[in-house]
Amino acid sequence: MGGTEVIATVKAELGRPNPMQPDKGKVSISVDCSPIAEPAFEGRGGEELSTELSVALDRCLLGGKSGSGAAIDLSSLIVVEGKLCWDLYIEGLVISSEGNLLDALGAAIKAALSSTGIPKVHVAAESSANEQPEVDVSDEEFLQFDTSGVPAIVTLTKVGKHYIIDATLEEESQMSSAVSISVNRHGHICGLTKRGGAGLDPSIILDMISVGKHVSEELLDKLDSEIVAAQADEEE
Repeated sequence: MGGTEVIATVKAELGRPNPMQPDKGKVSISVDCSPIAEPAFEGRGGEELSTELSVALDRCLLGGKSGSGAAIDLSSLIVVEGKLCWDLYIEGLVISSEGNLLDALGAAIKAALSSTGIPKVHVAAESSANEQPEVDVSDEEFLQFDTSGVPAIVTLTKVGKHYIIDATLEEESQMSSAVSISVNRHGHICGLTKRGGAGLDPSIILDMISVGKHVSEELLDKLDSEIVAAQADEEE
């Protein structure tokens, strides 16, 4: 996106569900900011930004700790309730940074999920309550993710009295605050996060949400068309 370049990957491993959510799989998101992208990413600066971006993506895509607004259907990751599930590890890497990292990472993750295939798992035999079931993981059959519910992330950066979409590094350096909103195809808000020390009046936040929802429609159309085109090229 502009001069910002990021890569997203998805890895899946079989694991055990959380005892508090036995009918759901698990997803974790982490971001690594390469020092090649920005000298400021060396050492502690890069670690702090990586953590900030990881937490923001978690809130925007997974609904935070509650998971109530999760863009990924965690129940689709369950293999045997209470015993076996898929654990998804989503990793983002910042290659170059010219601003608006969070939105770029959100777009990359949506694209990565759309091309992720989860092997079909056949439960070979019944097991007792305390035993892990025997399974056969297919090498040929895969389940594709339904990414229609994965939202686009739109960040509105407040500079003076104006909101800027897709802000550059220079514009971000002048911001008082920024609000990132994740909105899905149905116009539902999946998550919201704010950064910057300046407070915002509730009426301003509502106005920013309205603008973000409008922009997300265009962004989702663009993302979906790019993903479909890329998949068509791969099939050819």
